[in-house]
Amino acid sequence: MKTDELREKYLSFFETKGCVRRPSDVLVPREDKTVLFTPAGMNQFKNQFLGVGPIEFTRATTCQKCIRTGDIGNVGVTAYHHTFFEMLGNFSFGDYFKKEAIHWAWEFLTDKSWLGLDPERLTVTVYLDDDEAYNIWHDEIKLPADRVRRDDEHENFWPAGAPSQGPDGVCGPCSEIYYHPASGGKEVEIWNLVFTQFNRVGNPPDNLRPLPKKNIDTGMGLERCAAVLQGVESNFEIDIIRPLCEAAGDVVGVKYDFSGKQGRPLRRIADHLRACTFAIHEGISPGSKDAPYIIRLLLRRAFLEGYLLGHKEPFLYELVPAVRDIMAVPYPELSQTLQSVTETIREEEEHFLGTIERGLSKFEKLAERAQSSGGVLPGKEVFDLHQTDGFILDLTRALADDHKLKIDMDGFRRAEEEHKRKSGVGSWGVMAAGPLDAIQKDSGETEFLAYERTSIEAKVVGLVVDGKRVDEVNTEGTTVDLVLDRTPFYGESGGQVGDTGSIRGASGEFEVLDTQKHTGLIVHRGHLVSGTIKVGDTVLATVQGTRRAGIRRAHSATHLLHHALHRVLGEHAMQRGSKVEDDVLRFDFSHGAAVQPGEILRIEDIINERIAEGATVSIAYMDIKQAKEEGATALFGEKYPDKVRVVSMGDYSKELCGGTHLDNTGQVGLCKIINEENVAAGVRRIVAYTGKRALEQVRDNESLLKEVATALKTPQAQDVPRRVQQLQDELKQLKQELAKFTKASVADRVDAFLSEAEHVGEAQIICKQVDDLDREGLRELADQLRTKGKSVAVLLATVIDGKVALLAAVSKDLVKRGVKAGDCVREAAKIVGGGGGGRPDLAEAGGKDASKIDEALSNGADVYRSALS
Repeated sequence: MKTDELREKYLSFFETKGCVRRPSDVLVPREDKTVLFTPAGMNQFKNQFLGVGPIEFTRATTCQKCIRTGDIGNVGVTAYHHTFFEMLGNFSFGDYFKKEAIHWAWEFLTDKSWLGLDPERLTVTVYLDDDEAYNIWHDEIKLPADRVRRDDEHENFWPAGAPSQGPDGVCGPCSEIYYHPASGGKEVEIWNLVFTQFNRVGNPPDNLRPLPKKNIDTGMGLERCAAVLQGVESNFEIDIIRPLCEAAGDVVGVKYDFSGKQGRPLRRIADHLRACTFAIHEGISPGSKDAPYIIRLLLRRAFLEGYLLGHKEPFLYELVPAVRDIMAVPYPELSQTLQSVTETIREEEEHFLGTIERGLSKFEKLAERAQSSGGVLPGKEVFDLHQTDGFILDLTRALADDHKLKIDMDGFRRAEEEHKRKSGVGSWGVMAAGPLDAIQKDSGETEFLAYERTSIEAKVVGLVVDGKRVDEVNTEGTTVDLVLDRTPFYGESGGQVGDTGSIRGASGEFEVLDTQKHTGLIVHRGHLVSGTIKVGDTVLATVQGTRRAGIRRAHSATHLLHHALHRVLGEHAMQRGSKVEDDVLRFDFSHGAAVQPGEILRIEDIINERIAEGATVSIAYMDIKQAKEEGATALFGEKYPDKVRVVSMGDYSKELCGGTHLDNTGQVGLCKIINEENVAAGVRRIVAYTGKRALEQVRDNESLLKEVATALKTPQAQDVPRRVQQLQDELKQLKQELAKFTKASVADRVDAFLSEAEHVGEAQIICKQVDDLDREGLRELADQLRTKGKSVAVLLATVIDGKVALLAAVSKDLVKRGVKAGDCVREAAKIVGGGGGGRPDLAEAGGKDASKIDEALSNGADVYRSALS
């Protein structure tokens, strides 16, 4: 059975059981800060499991895209570990329970109409004390006792070990289903049924409180089940992964063989590329922290696998179309971002290629120290090389073997575990309700009226101070999260900042400094200005109107900018993120190169033409399917409800958007682009002003131009370019004259320096301070010394603007003997409080402490002497 068929069969089967088919959640949940990536199907249903907010359905089924990186070292090694995978699941929120979950699982697995697996090849496990589940399997499904195994809380409870070790929160026993291959190979866990029936509170005994409504959370690994159905012993051999392994082999120039030595690295390449393609598609570009950092690490690990196989050029980007083609049936939207994903990965590869040399240099230093201290590379430093520079362990091992060194693997594992502990990578999160969840459970969702009103009467239904619910606040200046039953305030979401304003009651005043969303609540964050605010108070909630108007202008202009980008750059320029503030907008979009000045002008012209047209801004609510059919633009990586809000401008812009907008594009007034820059691989950013802020920017620019004209002594602003060109020509002429003088000055010193050189055998060492040369002069002097002298090693120093400049140069014959300019300049730079490096024949560095130049030159000379001895 093909994997695509399995996916559809599962979802269809549970639809026949009354489950609502829900789309996969995004890979990086925006509102769940407990996880970096979505690790399981249940994550999008946390509120339903916690009983927070309204429940539109009590049965659901999904195929969830997941990323887990806790066992990244096992990817490609074991048969079943992945970073990216799909999890099939069926769920119940206070509806069906163990009996139905077990019977339906058995029916789907064994019935000929569905998967038709041999029942004799299936065994199950249950929690030690879960007699109910045991009896269903044994008495109703008729599994013999030797095929129903009882296990402890560490094996058959979720979270593992929860009864005795915690954490507090929703938990329950589970039952796992295993398949035993006909080949006699290792059993495969294909399905886990979790019965969330308890709320853990405190330590045992009697710490498992039965939930009033019991839930079901199941997970079946799509790839694992596909491997069983396709009769292969590894997930990497199924029809949606093996072709990618083979394609990776074709690109790097080796043949994929599952059991061959190239098999493991090619499997890792395929796995990591799948994860990165889907993540970047959703707008998670490689970066320096959190989820973007993990994507960067995965790309680098995949690239280094190819590097180890002898392919030392970017190649991963060539495989993105293969991912798109293989996953086209369930995820046709990958085609829409193919160009931007490809460009992002190519750019990241090129960037990393430039840093590999640095990583190799770092390894060489580690190796030098290890060779003089027992021949073992410290595990902590090897892990740092792995984590910071993206060096996969196999690469470090290969380099260590070349140097006849060993790695302290115990130290490496300790450092790895410490990193996991600090970062929470691989965490599943905890389903425990906080004070805001409790407020929502008691009072329901906030009635959101920000589209219609900026001031309304409301009732205070919740107050939170320092993470705890309180009934009243009476200390001025106290920071509070305040919840109303209804509000005109917009909570930050969709890139639009939250509103500010005031909440006034009969006995107190509260200043709103920010507004945030928490599931179904709108949370007003601020402080008590005066008096007392109590739960139950009737208050007047008023949004700061001038700021809201500026935000509306900026948000409507953001849609116009998106439209203009498509017109000028192409449809690939998709939104990757935005920040909408008071008359300021920041817009990130997919594009592989800097936007040219002429393109910026065309984009700005289109926006202002649309503003001048004064098109009506219309709002409509419709099913998301209908919205997409009508051409509405959706932001990849954003989670949308079944009913969506569509914002249209004229006949040229239609987007899914929950933000506050103008009634007419003409109300924007003016839009001025002030900056365009790179923010990540394949992602550009435009910053623009609107309304009064844009007008002020234009006037500031005019004022600045007049000041420049005055400083350049030109009567008219339009004469500034001509005057600047004239000054540049004069400067160029002066530089040429200075270069002639410098060359002559340098030539005068060459003979003197050579005559004073220290001789080590036939080699000459010259370490001198030169006070009247800039860096260019130092280079010229070093070149002439190497040209006129024989077997020369040079270290020169000077002071420029109070800072030390160092330059080392070594003639080619000495480089062949192992003398390195980089080693010399690095040691010298340490003395003057700086750093640097470069090629073996030429290297530069800087430093702060000019008083230690003599000591630095002496140290540099020692490095040369040691290399020549």
